[in-house]
Amino acid sequence: MKVLLSGAQGFLGGRILDFLLERGWTVRTVTRRPAPEIAARGVETLLADLRDGPAVRAAARGVDGVIHCAAKSGVWGPLDDYLQANLVGSFNVLEAARRGGAAWLVGASSPSVVHSGRPLDGVDESAPYAARPERPYAYSKMLAERMILAADQPGGFRTAALRPHLIWGPGDPHFLPRLKAKAAAGRLWLLKSTALVDGTYIDTAAEAFLAAAGLFRAGRGDVIGGRAYFVAQGEPLTAPDLISRILQAVSPPGQSLKASGLLPAWLGRAGGSVLERAWYLLRLKGEPPLTGFVAEELSLPHWFRLDRLKRDLDFKAPVSLAEGLERLRQHSRRESRL
Repeated sequence: MKVLLSGAQGFLGGRILDFLLERGWTVRTVTRRPAPEIAARGVETLLADLRDGPAVRAAARGVDGVIHCAAKSGVWGPLDDYLQANLVGSFNVLEAARRGGAAWLVGASSPSVVHSGRPLDGVDESAPYAARPERPYAYSKMLAERMILAADQPGGFRTAALRPHLIWGPGDPHFLPRLKAKAAAGRLWLLKSTALVDGTYIDTAAEAFLAAAGLFRAGRGDVIGGRAYFVAQGEPLTAPDLISRILQAVSPPGQSLKASGLLPAWLGRAGGSVLERAWYLLRLKGEPPLTGFVAEELSLPHWFRLDRLKRDLDFKAPVSLAEGLERLRQHSRRESRL
């Protein structure tokens, strides 16, 4: 069984690669940048931009299945950049998989596809797609997920999409470093909220993809084909509580990183919208210090019923929240000694 993995240089894709190799899968990766660190592990590595259809078709030739994790993530930037990376890229991977003879594809999606600025308070996969997604990332991922699921063919090529929420853990190159830097500089302000938020430890997210791929590999595509699944720890906390615990885990020895304080939720959401508008009108570089989307994520419920994931994939988080935080703490201590 040979699987093509996109996004292997990323946080999630890299951990999926670890697990695939540990379990004896034959892996080919397609990367946008040279990946000598992956090739050194004996992995076949092809260089291609996912927007290049012919190059992607060449990469997918002869594989049995595809795990597609490559994406442009973020809360800011031109819509076309997200559409090119997340929609056009996904289209090319999907077409390459079908033309190359692959039997299945598991795509990485996001809970943001159903985010409409309203509470996601224990919703399940019956929650509708957002009618008018305002964020480029969410819009591009919604289009990509719908396309991937629509490609599922009972008795033929099978597809599924997983929606991990707020992935965190050792090796995170995005969320944790920024969180840590802001706290250390005294510029981390959170929003007052009792709303529950459920994140996903990196190993939980990666294991869910292995579980889905394993079902397809075993010829059980009828179980998950054409379906999307929320993925999370199943242990929701308030956003201030979750972030505070993560900050404690990544605090350097002898320090205790904390948020500078709590702002009223209404003020955060209003301020984020004003900053977005100012950045857009004044064409300022970089992204605003706070956006409306981030303010909504910090102050509105974002937790999900995981019944479908547990039933169809026979899956629950293999690492608890407490164990994940301890692993993050140990990892941070090792890094601080380097």
